[in-house]
Amino acid sequence: MDKFDRVFQLHTVLANRRTPIPVDRSATTTIVDGGGRTLMPGLIDNHWHAMLARATPLQAFGDVGFNNLNAGDEATDTLMRGFTTVRDVGGPVFGLKRAIDEGIVKGPRIYPSGAMITVTSGHGDFRQLTDLPRTIGGMLARMEQVGASIVVDSPDEVRLRVREQLMQGASQIKLTAGGGVSSPFSPLDVTTFTEAELRAAVEIAENWGTYVAAHAFTSHAVQRAIAAGVKCIEHGFLIDEDTARLIAEKGVWLSLQPLPEELRRGFPEGSVERAKADEVWPGIGRTYALAKKYKIKTAWGTDVLFSRALAQRQGAILASLARWYSPAEALAMATGTNAELLALSGKRNPYPGKLGVVEQGALADLLLVDGNPLDNIGLIADPGNAFVVIMKDGKICKNLLGN
Repeated sequence: MDKFDRVFQLHTVLANRRTPIPVDRSATTTIVDGGGRTLMPGLIDNHWHAMLARATPLQAFGDVGFNNLNAGDEATDTLMRGFTTVRDVGGPVFGLKRAIDEGIVKGPRIYPSGAMITVTSGHGDFRQLTDLPRTIGGMLARMEQVGASIVVDSPDEVRLRVREQLMQGASQIKLTAGGGVSSPFSPLDVTTFTEAELRAAVEIAENWGTYVAAHAFTSHAVQRAIAAGVKCIEHGFLIDEDTARLIAEKGVWLSLQPLPEELRRGFPEGSVERAKADEVWPGIGRTYALAKKYKIKTAWGTDVLFSRALAQRQGAILASLARWYSPAEALAMATGTNAELLALSGKRNPYPGKLGVVEQGALADLLLVDGNPLDNIGLIADPGNAFVVIMKDGKICKNLLGN
């Protein structure tokens, strides 16, 4: 199915349904009169950090009990923003996912990666210099103990740590193939993993029937990841045109995020992190333009970290795609297209069934919108008022209509 088909199908669901949908009118059936409002699939955020979205950097590796309760409250807020599914790309999220699945906490479906796999001084290595030297097989750092990220420095270590995430229920593996903004000792220009290390991760993931998603900004990091068999690139904001063409030719997914200015300004002026953010942010628009030019398979996510205020703007970040896409294109990306990427998990998919669509037999993740987001995508940014009904897996989580 190409992009036109996906957008057409979404447009049909949102705007053109005129005949009633057949329902079972038994005594146990809840019938909601939509009153001419718009029905659409639940939203999917394909680059989310459920355990790190609200926690501050100091809290992130601190009290595990507090962090889980804090993340559980944030998960409920995430669901109430209309995001019925998230792909978690790094963090100790397995317990939270279980609590949601068992109905203990209300929250979105979580496709977990488990700990981010990084190398010494790679993105995700939040140790201090006083933690060096590292002894292979020695005591784990705090970030490793809580399962947020873990350091590997050989193909054998990669295999071990990847298998551990899969043992815990990872639906895909996330590793950091290049430098990152928020890690103080990880320069953007550095390509971190060797190709042999990357291939080790890809080999194990493929043995388990799933895939590797690689954080990478630069062309060199992206090209090395693709050569090793990585199926999805996260970010890619510093790639050149040749690399964009390569991504398209190889059929690799590009998971992009329209990172808000508030995130960049959240790093203190004069800090290493702020300098790296200032380098990355101008590349966001260029990369979206390249993705459109070469018709790259493009997923959407937010990558909110360490800010409850930014997490509350999750829908607004989606609406900001209007800088590059029509409302129909943006909404199709955050529903049906994102669901296609989730399906790459194969039998590691924790939620077998069809997501991101409104059709018979699909998982019933639905939003009833007071208005038409095809005409006004800004409605997505105001979920408290615009989303009058939120349903996940056939269960009503919110109903402002009272019928």
